[in-house]
Amino acid sequence: MPTAVIDGIPTRYEVTGEGPPLLMFSPGGFDSTLESWRTVGTYKRLALLEQLGTAFTCITFDRRESGHSGGRVERLTWADYVSQGRGLLDHLGIDRAHLMGGCVGCSTVATFAVQHPERVSSMVLYSPAGGVHYRMKQHARFAAHRAFVEDEGLPAVVDLVMGSTAGFTADPRVGPWNSVIRTDAAFAERYRVLDRDRYGVTVTATARLMFDRDTVPGPEPEDLLGCDVPALIVPGQDASHAPSAARYLQECLPVHEFWDVPVAEQTAANAPAEVMSFLQAH
Repeated sequence: MPTAVIDGIPTRYEVTGEGPPLLMFSPGGFDSTLESWRTVGTYKRLALLEQLGTAFTCITFDRRESGHSGGRVERLTWADYVSQGRGLLDHLGIDRAHLMGGCVGCSTVATFAVQHPERVSSMVLYSPAGGVHYRMKQHARFAAHRAFVEDEGLPAVVDLVMGSTAGFTADPRVGPWNSVIRTDAAFAERYRVLDRDRYGVTVTATARLMFDRDTVPGPEPEDLLGCDVPALIVPGQDASHAPSAARYLQECLPVHEFWDVPVAEQTAANAPAEVMSFLQAH
């Protein structure tokens, strides 16, 4: 698959289908890869990517620090993920696109729409991640990684990563940079010798500032209230995709449609059709 270098970080991407451009921010948390649209739970069941590709040019990619994209040890922010997506549009020569996020991808899509509304035709926020349990899980995951680093050191993280295929969700000890360690030997060697205390501050700051609320993280509510990008909101229904998170977006976004259908009733027949109908109207 092709790779674009964006802000010094390689991004693996794929372009499929025909029609207006649709930039898709993958589900999967810190393991958000382009394959997630075909392999992860709800999205696999609904065959969203396959069906959307009949009417749109679907652009999928590995989020930085995921899959075969690169990364950099720094405090991660939602704006960093927006920059990656914007840079990919620039690389492909696309001035304006529809955006779609699944799960945690919704936070980046909403942030993108707030920061660069002139580049967004519309946005689909499918099963947005958020809620009190989601925040607690994220903080616990980062705390477990930092505890492992404090006890064992950064070389032990590299050794653990190289002897495992687990990502940050499955085994928090491997940390959010695990995929870059696996795929970039030079990065892994630099990682081994980082200052442990400074690294700990970076990890703690990432968790505290990225996951700072008990609803959908990302843009501030006042910024969402002023965002006129049309949105389709589809609620999730579990501890990491709380219905309240979707309702929060419904409350904040002034131009929206809310597809109030329980997850169990979202099917490969009705969900892609709902999304395509919305996108084609904008």
